[in-house]
Amino acid sequence: MDRFKKHTAPLAAISLYLKGIYAEAMARGYAFDKSKINPARKAVSLTVTAGQMAYEWTHLLTKLSVRNPALYRKWRNVEVPEAHPMFTVHAGDVEPWERY
Repeated sequence: MDRFKKHTAPLAAISLYLKGIYAEAMARGYAFDKSKINPARKAVSLTVTAGQMAYEWTHLLTKLSVRNPALYRKWRNVEVPEAHPMFTVHAGDVEPWERY
């Protein structure tokens, strides 16, 4: 949430992020109430570090290995996942807000 709070248009950033989540949910056949997403009034983009992406991916795989072993096996060989379309990935470490 810190990333969104620091953005110059935080509500638009959150709305665009959730639209991407909605699209992925539909592709996977999940239920997601699109009516709760506010319309984004402008196009925005955010940056994320490669270190943060790696940290979050490792965290997700660890959870999947316990909660959904079949899905873990499907994704475990992916080294670098595709970022949400609104994110630009650049070099850098894990964000300071993470507790690890």
